[in-house]
This record gives sequence, structure tokens and C-alpha cells, in this order.
Amino acid sequence: MKNVIDVLAERGFLDQMTHEELRERVNRPIKVYVGFDPTADSLHLGNLVPIMGLAWFQKFGHTPFAILGGATGLIGDPSGKSQERNLLDEKTLQHNVRCLEAFFKKILDFAQGPRPVILNNNDWLGKFSLVDFLRDVGKHFRIGPMMAKEMVRTRLQSEEGMSFTEFSYQLLQGYDFYHLCKEHGVTLQMGASDQWGNITAGTEFNRKLGGETLFGLTFPLLTRSDGKKFGKSEEGAIWLSPDKLSPYQFYQYLIRVPDADVIKLLKMLTFLSMDEIRAIEAGMNIANSAQRRLAEEVTRFVHGEEGLQAAQKVTESMAPGSEAKLNSAVLKELADDMPSAELSLSEVVGQKFVDVAVKVGLVPSKSEGSKLIKNGGAYLNNERINDPAFAFSAKDIIDHSFLLLSAGKKKRLLIKIAKN
Repeated sequence: MKNVIDVLAERGFLDQMTHEELRERVNRPIKVYVGFDPTADSLHLGNLVPIMGLAWFQKFGHTPFAILGGATGLIGDPSGKSQERNLLDEKTLQHNVRCLEAFFKKILDFAQGPRPVILNNNDWLGKFSLVDFLRDVGKHFRIGPMMAKEMVRTRLQSEEGMSFTEFSYQLLQGYDFYHLCKEHGVTLQMGASDQWGNITAGTEFNRKLGGETLFGLTFPLLTRSDGKKFGKSEEGAIWLSPDKLSPYQFYQYLIRVPDADVIKLLKMLTFLSMDEIRAIEAGMNIANSAQRRLAEEVTRFVHGEEGLQAAQKVTESMAPGSEAKLNSAVLKELADDMPSAELSLSEVVGQKFVDVAVKVGLVPSKSEGSKLIKNGGAYLNNERINDPAFAFSAKDIIDHSFLLLSAGKKKRLLIKIAKN
């Protein structure tokens, strides 16, 4: 029977491990953690990889720990960054911590398997005075190995360089690992590949204090076939919180994933068996079949069955050329789950499609709007617009309340008519 390391390796999760003996160690239950700094009030799609890592370990009988960086978030992790992060004030950070804690309580499985543990590292790091931390922790770190960390070398070679604040970050994360082992029995830390230096800082610190062997494991960063990071779109980050990105928009991002990337994402972001994924890959000649399955599985995991059904309902109703009946009741129900804008009646009636499309951000310019119409990609209320000079009339407004504009089959925007 495969253990969790075998499963992760087969699915493309493994980048580096500190000790090969970890493969044997996970045949017995262990406790494993991933740290998440609350730099925003939501995580994004790239964060799903370590979350899935925790979930896979839980499925194999190991206890997952999600550590929120209430202290480290005040410093800012330099890993993978070309310049120093903007420091957050404490009020903003505390708000972000509360939001991430609520998210983890929703997404981690508390019903089956070992119960997940969610902790805030400010509970222990916040108790240190500067002198105590330098004396009790700092004296065990040597400048040479700290300077040799890739994240440090990269930043020192940059134009901005690196502040002492950022340089000290690896001490804080290193102490986290030591504390979690000592107080909770955690012996494995996981993270993205850019966390390798921070993770090994912890394993070395614990070794110097005479503690047991600690293990580290990193995942590859979630990148597209062109080398760019997943989780970004023209509109910005692909957030996991429905308050920042609706389930519909999240679903739409995934359903548009290129063929070259969809199988990798099925392996890393879903629990589908490898046999099922291979079958999906073999059937990819069926239009968007793999993408639909990816969108269904990941949206269900992040937003639940209710969120998935809402996303699918909006997708079906909003499809250009769809015969689905559009009325104010349907659109009102779906309004929160898709991009929207509000205009007055005078800003719509008598105005050209291209002018309104530019105003609400459906297209970037009038020339692009005209080109969209000429190429057959412009839709009003699911019906194609063929005339570049088309102007709206009152009868185009659904129940005096809504207009649905579409640019192709992928970009849709709902216009709400403001009531005087």
C-alpha cells in the first residue's frame, strides 16, 4: 500500500525533502504543519497546494497544523520577493488573521481523520522581548549559513538589497518549528519551494538545541506551462474567499485553464485518483471536459456544494446564445456571483453598445468593442449583436432592471439600472 509520500510524488507535489528517511517515518502517524502569513484577508489559488498537502496527510492518518503568522506577518517573509513587502499595521493584521482562521475552519476536514489544529504564532513569539530573543534564539544562528540561503543571496544581489528586519525572518520561522515540536510534537514542516531556507533554519535550530530530528518537505510553486505563476488573471489575484471573488468567477477561471496545464492541476488540486485523471486525459478531445471536471472539484473543495451549484447555475444562465430564460428574478439571484456595474437609465438608453461596454470595463476601448461586434463576439442578454452602431433602447432592459453584456463566451458583466 502506498504511503502519503508516494502519493504526493506521483501527483507532482515533491520538490525537496530534508531526509530520505521521511518516506519510512510517515508509515506511522506524525504531526505536520504549514505556515500562512496573513498578508491579506484571503488566501489565493497558489496557496491551495500546501493546503492540499495538509489534506493528503490527514487522509493518511496524520495530524495537520495550520499556523497563522500573527507575528511573522508583522515582519514580512522575503522568500520569493524582489523587494521588501509593505509592513501591515497590527489592526489590519489581526483582521486578516481572523479571516484566515475562519477560512481554515471551513476548508479543513474536522469530521473525519485526525482533528486539524489552527494556531497563531504571535501566541509564543509575541511573548519575547528583543534582548531575550537575541540571547536565547539568535545566538544559535550563524551569519555564514544565513547569508548562504538562496532567498538572502537573491535579495542581496538586487538593487534594493535586504533590510535587517527581513534578514531576521528565518530566525522567527526557525523558532516556530522548534516551538511546535517541543509543545505539540510536530516533526514535519511543509511549504512551497521558496520556503526551503526557512524550513531548514528550523531543522538546524532544533538540532543545535539537542532536539529530535525534524523533517522538511517542499512543493513546487504552482506555475503555468509558460512559467508564470497560477492564481493571477487580468482582473487580479484568484482569491479563495467568496467575499473577494465569487464562486462563479473562481469557477470561470478554472474552466478556462489551457489544455497544457489542466492535467497537472487535476493532480495537484483535486483528490481524484490517478486512474480517473488518466481517463480524463484520454478523453480530452471532448471540448473542455477536463476543465469542467477541474472547475467542479476545486470549486466544491473551496466553496462547498452550495458554492459549486451557484457557479454552475450562473454559468448556464449567462452563457451567450443560451436559451435560458432571463428575467429579473434570475438575475437578482445571480447578481452577487458575477461582475457587475450600476448605471442610470440615461447612461444606457440611446447609448451605443461599444460606449457602454467601455464604460463598464467589458472591453478596453471603443475600437476593441467594434472589433468584438464585427467578429461575432458581442452579446446582449445572450443574443448576438451584429451592428457596430447598435444603441440600447428601453425594451432591451430586462424588467426595467438589468442588462447582461458578454464579450465572447468567457467574459460577462451584469449592468444594474439605478432606481431614481
